[in-house]
Amino acid sequence: MFHSSLARWLAVFPGIAALAAVAQPAPAPGPVAATAPPPTLIYKSALEGYRPFADEKPIPWKEANETVHRRGGWQAYAKEASEGTGAARAESPKGAAAAPPAQSGHSMPMPAKKEKP
Repeated sequence: MFHSSLARWLAVFPGIAALAAVAQPAPAPGPVAATAPPPTLIYKSALEGYRPFADEKPIPWKEANETVHRRGGWQAYAKEASEGTGAARAESPKGAAAAPPAQSGHSMPMPAKKEKP
């Protein structure tokens, strides 16, 4: 009766791998391979365009708060974000219909509550 086990396969595998390596044909020496110069490698540093970090001088928090207040508060920033960028608004024609809103979701009825006895 034949029982395959992992230990047998692990014992046979190196032999199969060695036979497969020996069975590979050797590269044919040709005049093109012997006379062709190796390809020229070009080195390009990954840090070629590196710019060091420049820390900006922080502004006082009172001045930052006043700037936000002059611009209309957080609501102005929220409205600006919801409208998108100016370039996106300029691309759409004024007479065109507005894009359909994103999927509003699915409604699913809530399961009935089970009463405790």
